[in-house]
Amino acid sequence: MNNKIKKISRRNFIKSAAVLGATAVCPSILPSSVFGADSQVSPSNKITIGCIGVGGHGLGVNFNAFLHQPDVQIVAVCDVDRGRAENAQSKAHSHYKNKDCASYTDFREVLARKDIDAVMVSTPDHWHVPISLMAIRAGKDVICEKPTLTIEEGRVLSDTVKRHGAVFQTSTEDRSVPQYHRMAELVRNGRIGRLQTIRVTLPIWGGTPLEMQKPAPVPPDFDYEMWLGPAPYAPYAPGRCHFHFRWIRDYSAGMLADWGTHMIDTSQWANNTEFSGPEQIEGKGIFPTEGIYNAAKEFHLEYTYANGVKLLVDSGGTSLRFEGTDGWVSNASWRAPVEASSKKILNSVIRPEEIHLYTCPGGEHRNFLDCVKSRRNPYFPAEIGHRLCTLLHAGNIALLLGRKLRWDPVKEEFLKDVTANQMRSRPMRAPWTL
Repeated sequence: MNNKIKKISRRNFIKSAAVLGATAVCPSILPSSVFGADSQVSPSNKITIGCIGVGGHGLGVNFNAFLHQPDVQIVAVCDVDRGRAENAQSKAHSHYKNKDCASYTDFREVLARKDIDAVMVSTPDHWHVPISLMAIRAGKDVICEKPTLTIEEGRVLSDTVKRHGAVFQTSTEDRSVPQYHRMAELVRNGRIGRLQTIRVTLPIWGGTPLEMQKPAPVPPDFDYEMWLGPAPYAPYAPGRCHFHFRWIRDYSAGMLADWGTHMIDTSQWANNTEFSGPEQIEGKGIFPTEGIYNAAKEFHLEYTYANGVKLLVDSGGTSLRFEGTDGWVSNASWRAPVEASSKKILNSVIRPEEIHLYTCPGGEHRNFLDCVKSRRNPYFPAEIGHRLCTLLHAGNIALLLGRKLRWDPVKEEFLKDVTANQMRSRPMRAPWTL
């Protein structure tokens, strides 16, 4: 071989896979024989991933999903809780039967590694966008848990993804869940006539005992300062961190953003407004009256779109229902069977020439990996994620202000409402910035 031929890097090799094409449903998976002999992926050509945040969902779902993909090598894990990081590291070593997975408590050490192609971000919500932005600017592709923290953050993230040509996946499984994909396709293909009303229910959270919300000593292996990061300083309490951060607006946006990212994404998908949003938002919420939690516990929201569709969101379940001029489709709870107003609608076949919505039966992790190779947008890219989260943040702003809001989806601003527009963003604690 001519020694003047330059060696192809793993990252460029992965990108070159785009020449093999992609299907309309799910990008092609390269045959492992391309990478190595005997149908095994050569270690030097696997996609290398760092997992940032390896707590409950970060470990049990995201880490485990990548651990069992044949074309992936998890080479780094990171968590501000040292015990969690070391637990994930041990699982990686046991699975790969080596000692090649590094453990960190500072995510910046993961991003500094040139040998890492992509990162999985499974942190509390207030860290989602800052870490993703730093990763993209460091040349990494990113799959990140939902949601964003503010409307401004989502816009910066989407613009940065586009500017750097990065692959970014908003990490939820719904677009690969057959029930939600099916309902969205039935609606988009006119099986219920003209869509008129969408009804969504979201769970009611119960919070934690007040005793857990009181200040307490920081556990010795927990970097609480790094956990807070860009959020305002607040004393450590067991009920503030890990799973419970969701009920505090400094770190998240309550159940509306948590479960709403799932159910309402399908609403946007079916309504063909995933790159836009509603024009009017109004609602009422019930907020905690004691303790450190301040996100809405219960709520009723009404969104109105330019096409006349009404989206009604209520706390108290996990159901989804689409009502049109010629019938309805729905399911009663999370992943429950699809129901319809007639067997004709329920059993309808989507013909080849009709709308077939982009999905990947292997889920968001498999879809992300395929897109790292093909350089195609995943099924839930940054712009769609931003538009969805904008809808949810606007709902929370309407609940907090207690008045009807008008929204311009093109300019991404509230009409004639200075206070609401100020709430599209929030300051970040030094030294962290977007």
